Amino acid sequence: MDLELRHLKTIRAVADAGSLTRAATALGLAQPALSAQLKRIERALGGALFERGREGVRATALGDLVLERARVVLPAVCELQEEAVRFARSGAEGYRLGGTHGPLLGGLVDRIARDDPGAPVSTYISWSEREIAGGVADGRLDFALVGVCGESGPPEAGRLAWAEVARDPVYVMLAADHPLASRVEIDLAELAAEAWTDVPGDGCFGDCFAAACVRAGFTPACVYETDTASCVHLVQVGRAVGLCRATFPVTPGLVTRPLAGAPLMWRHLLGWHPEGRAASLAATVLGHTRAAHAEALVTSAGRVHTRAAPPA
Repeated sequence: MDLELRHLKTIRAVADAGSLTRAATALGLAQPALSAQLKRIERALGGALFERGREGVRATALGDLVLERARVVLPAVCELQEEAVRFARSGAEGYRLGGTHGPLLGGLVDRIARDDPGAPVSTYISWSEREIAGGVADGRLDFALVGVCGESGPPEAGRLAWAEVARDPVYVMLAADHPLASRVEIDLAELAAEAWTDVPGDGCFGDCFAAACVRAGFTPACVYETDTASCVHLVQVGRAVGLCRATFPVTPGLVTRPLAGAPLMWRHLLGWHPEGRAASLAATVLGHTRAAHAEALVTSAGRVHTRAAPPA
């Protein structure tokens, strides 16, 4: 058995309490369990650490040696943990970016690299907005680039500062040869007979989509919730139509179109910890993110189609 920090904490607790009964109470253990654990620790260290008597326990010479070391190691480890948390929250130089799927994160990385060459940039991707926001709140990330449906609030609203990057109508993805692909916009009700595909998320978008369909007079018969690549494939082969952001890039074999009346909206948000090092960079990063959004919108599949469409 390898000696672990929890074993040193157990030894210290027994010494401080002066008896196995009191130590077990302090540690939240049953006395037999503590006794068995102590015996395993003693076997690992090669000898008895305590002498047991009617009045309690007293450290042996080996026990004194181990306790002397434990009283140095345990505070040092505690200090290390506290320092690591402070370092993670304040951040080393550079940018630790977290985001959900979409083209904005890549555009943000590109702009930071151009504006601050040499500064390290790292990225973390997750389908979970809550996970990304939690990473910023806990000091593991500097910025969260996520989206929320309509006027829904962002995750970790009480711990993070949030700024709106932009808001866009939600688009629909269709196979390039879909009968409605030539339309400039599509009424949601016209897609009532379709199977749907979308990426997962832990916000309310699924509920908002279902409500929009009800308002349009139907309930989706089938929704495939999967990763972005699989969504694209299902649309390209005509197995489903998909929901996407207005910034979705040009992709062979499919087109994107706005839904008439914009029944669903998507807000792009940037979040940071107000007491972290990133707070001083927030205005700059927000500007870069808005520029990335503007560029992604101009080059998106839906906008390219709109520019190419003849005037009404």
